[in-house]
Amino acid sequence: MSTENDADNHLAPIRFDTKIAVLLREDLEPWQRLNVTAFLVSGLGSELPEVVGEAYEDGDGVPYLPMFRQPVLIFEGTKETLRAAHTRALSRALPRALFTSDLFTTGNDRDNRAAVRAVGTGELDLVGLSVYGPRNAVDKVLKGARMHP
Repeated sequence: MSTENDADNHLAPIRFDTKIAVLLREDLEPWQRLNVTAFLVSGLGSELPEVVGEAYEDGDGVPYLPMFRQPVLIFEGTKETLRAAHTRALSRALPRALFTSDLFTTGNDRDNRAAVRAVGTGELDLVGLSVYGPRNAVDKVLKGARMHP
């Protein structure tokens, strides 16, 4: 038997204990921002099944792939902000994906991985970073970044 409280809970906004965030370097071209964001979130979805919701189906029964179960927040910052966020994400051992400027010159996954592997952690020319974890930890990682306009 359903109660009024059950109906209210069903309609109440969902607040997540976790956060998915993408941090982009502020000097990227619009097409680069979109491309980098798509690549970065694909890493999170493939390795962390808990971030992906259930498959979709329209009113006619046509199926669609599942998507993230929560919003992805997009931030931007300077090169220095990105480097600091990367350092904080590593120190907190948060799940993360990165995109370096070198990846704009490669054309496939094998070359992308080789380009990242060729550079030491402290020398990576980061243009994007995605992070997932507890809200407060992700907020600390993103200190100094601002919401993408």
